[in-house]
Amino acid sequence: MTVGQDSGRLTTAVPPGQAPSIGFQRPFGLWRGGLEGQGPSNLPRRALLAAFATLAAPRVHAAEAARWFTTTDGVRLRYLDAGTGRTVVFIPGWCMPSWIFQPQIQALSRRYRVISLDPRGQGESEVPRRGYDPTRRGQDIRDLLTHLGGGRVVLAGWSLGVLDVLSYTDMAGDGRVAGLVLIDNSVGEGRAPPPRSTPSRFFINLRQRRDATVRGFVQSMYKTPQDAAYLDGISRQAQRMPVEASIQLLSYPRPREFWKQSLYAVRRPVYYAVTPRLRSQAEAVAQNHPQPMVEIFDDAGHALFVDNAARFNASMELFLSQKAAWG
Repeated sequence: MTVGQDSGRLTTAVPPGQAPSIGFQRPFGLWRGGLEGQGPSNLPRRALLAAFATLAAPRVHAAEAARWFTTTDGVRLRYLDAGTGRTVVFIPGWCMPSWIFQPQIQALSRRYRVISLDPRGQGESEVPRRGYDPTRRGQDIRDLLTHLGGGRVVLAGWSLGVLDVLSYTDMAGDGRVAGLVLIDNSVGEGRAPPPRSTPSRFFINLRQRRDATVRGFVQSMYKTPQDAAYLDGISRQAQRMPVEASIQLLSYPRPREFWKQSLYAVRRPVYYAVTPRLRSQAEAVAQNHPQPMVEIFDDAGHALFVDNAARFNASMELFLSQKAAWG
């Protein structure tokens, strides 16, 4: 099961069975259609080999440091900081810690400065009573970028982080943005799901048996086997904030059209990496955004950047080095 936002409410979906990989291009994206068995990615072979070669370069990744800043409403937030150079900022999903992006921090910090945020109430950041809404979460990203200083960054949001990133661009525009990376959440494309007629069972379970519900959700994020201690650590950190705050995060008061409009207002390149349940939205983004790069991860779960880290990191390297509008 995956959890996301659509029509301002919780949505759950079970990914369909394996399907041939598909790539999309119009006119900026690189990828054409591909068939299962042609390789681990939809990238042309030359571009893929170049990206993997860059990641395999014999450089030691920079030491990772934990740093802090204070938001404009007085909340102390932590972020991980590794590497130097042009900056990519990762925003994790619902209740997740910054270190879930460890495969990207280790790989990409060889050539870039990699920042991974613990949003309010998550990871090691402060757990305030309020601020679990899209406006405040977007402002937290704005405060982080002000704290970091410098020029443009690539913003990479996963799951709920997609909505937080789009909340930021809605309020601040794309002046500080070299590109967006949106990982496995709806962006409001296509037909809206039917309205819910009964209370969310997921919300009921969170209130009645939170630990088991969160642990089940965490396990469902992966298609590949994960170490028990790793899953336990993620599950424990995902329960730091009050349960009602975690439910509020899954109930953003925004119509689904808001996310679509926010995305298409961004003039910078966009990399949309999704699992098969969002295939139709990926097709729409490939057709409608002026600078799209779209990829379907048929063989991965919701945490596709962990399940298929090598492929995702190679695509990130390509996007950062060849597509992002650093200015």
